[in-house]
Amino acid sequence: MTKIAAAITAVGGYVPDHILSNKELEKMVDTTDEWILTRTGIKERRILKGEGKGTSVMCIEAVKRLLEKRNISPMEIDMIIVATVTPDYEFPSTSNIVCDQVGAKNAWGYDLSAACSGFLYALATGAQFIETGRYKKVIVVGGDKMSSIIDYTDRSTCIIFGDGAGAVLLEPTAEDVGMKDFILRADGSGIKHLFMKGGGSAYPSSQETIDRREHYVYQEGQAVFKHAVTGMADVSAEILEKNKMTGKDVQWLVAHQANKRIIDATAERMQLKPEQVLMNIERYGNTTAGTIPLLLWDYEKRLKKGDNLILSAFGGGFTWGAIYLKWAYNS
Repeated sequence: MTKIAAAITAVGGYVPDHILSNKELEKMVDTTDEWILTRTGIKERRILKGEGKGTSVMCIEAVKRLLEKRNISPMEIDMIIVATVTPDYEFPSTSNIVCDQVGAKNAWGYDLSAACSGFLYALATGAQFIETGRYKKVIVVGGDKMSSIIDYTDRSTCIIFGDGAGAVLLEPTAEDVGMKDFILRADGSGIKHLFMKGGGSAYPSSQETIDRREHYVYQEGQAVFKHAVTGMADVSAEILEKNKMTGKDVQWLVAHQANKRIIDATAERMQLKPEQVLMNIERYGNTTAGTIPLLLWDYEKRLKKGDNLILSAFGGGFTWGAIYLKWAYNS
């Protein structure tokens, strides 16, 4: 019996028009363009402006572009999974809104929350629906409006994050392409280093939580950096070893765009050359669940059928993981 794999067959992406540069941040907090660039690799980030515009706005546009590129009707889509930590509302899910607004009337879906590893978690989940034969077309979206939960008086976080969304279409294939393997990890003890305290059921929204500024991202930068370097590098090396591969077998590292130094450390651990590492952190910053699909969208034309890709991420909480897939098409 022929084994069915889940292959990415189309990519779409969207970033807002408004650019927040390091020079502008210099006027907002005690920082400099040189300091930000040296420590993070970020030059600018995109910000979604407009009253009532949430993460779904970016996800909808990314999905529409994907459908147009693939020339398929939204009525053919079976499922849409949205990875995000900035949903439009507590409920309904952002996925619900996206399904409606793109016209995917036959689809269902849900939101998945795993911080910066969210897209990897969602991609691995969506692949299962394809591999079992249950569905033929599953869209996986990663998107976040991080500007909605960032304190722009906190220089430890406001320099890092931006807004954006990317989407991929998963379809079944019997060819030697598609998702080959994944390793996903979680360690909830990391919560104290990176989380948002207010707004959940433990600390519901109140005047007190607002006054204590608990509805913004809290991050202990050094601790997160240390865990991220180790986590991303270890899991990326582990998936290579598990599949009897070395860096010489990999065409592209598609790493979460949190910090250039973390990406460089991961590439070094895998013994990759700089030209094998996809990077757009300088233009978008950290869009959380959006970084990896946005990389695929930016670099789609350079990806060739049969290329070995390692997708790797580390996120708050902590969450981390790596996916090994073979690219399924030439643009």
